[in-house]
Amino acid sequence: MRRLAHKMLAHLELADSELSIFLCDDATIKKLNSEHRGKPKPTDVLSFPQAEFRAPGVPKKGQHLRLLGDIVISLDTAARMAASRKRPLLDEVRFLLAHGLLHLYGYDHATSEEKKNMSRRTRELVRAAQFI
Repeated sequence: MRRLAHKMLAHLELADSELSIFLCDDATIKKLNSEHRGKPKPTDVLSFPQAEFRAPGVPKKGQHLRLLGDIVISLDTAARMAASRKRPLLDEVRFLLAHGLLHLYGYDHATSEEKKNMSRRTRELVRAAQFI
């Protein structure tokens, strides 16, 4: 995970930034999802950014990207998703890490245009950390 994150951070030109990655089970992420998003069910990945953004990669005035935030990934959910997509667990976790990291970087997927941009950037990050 550390090597994947370093590759992705370097690709985003954030090599000096810090983030926390927490790998957990469905029970743990369900609790976090309920507490922080009001959704009492497990999910694949949660992101807790330290900065607020005007646009992806553009923090609000006075904010900086030294401490990006926290990414929480449920390995239970990732394993189910990997099996349903017939791909290795590492590939699924790599994808979830990229997705979570982009949320920390100010991306969202609330609109179709945001979803399109985030999907494109997620694929870029996955490719940047492909051969680890």
